[in-house]
Amino acid sequence: MKKMIVVTVLSGICCFAVAVTTAVAEELKFELKAGTTMKEVLAENTGKRVAIRLGAGEEIEGTVTMVGTTLVHISRLAGKEFYDAVVGIDKVSAVRIKVRDK
Repeated sequence: MKKMIVVTVLSGICCFAVAVTTAVAEELKFELKAGTTMKEVLAENTGKRVAIRLGAGEEIEGTVTMVGTTLVHISRLAGKEFYDAVVGIDKVSAVRIKVRDK
């Protein structure tokens, strides 16, 4: 039940992100396809800076270094540059990605 609620909320967030992204022509291209998994979103952003929100509300910002089967490696954490984090993909409730400069 809890997973279903997270998936529903995440789907709504993603749909909103797609609508906003396509509305402004100067923005970088971000397109979410039906059936895209959190693992695929993270993998597409390997090497890029993202903020990951965990189910408990904690947010981790850093660079996606590697995406495994069940874990994601985040390096160069914001405010903790000497640390890395390994997070279970199933614990990620949202991914914030920079898609515009303005």
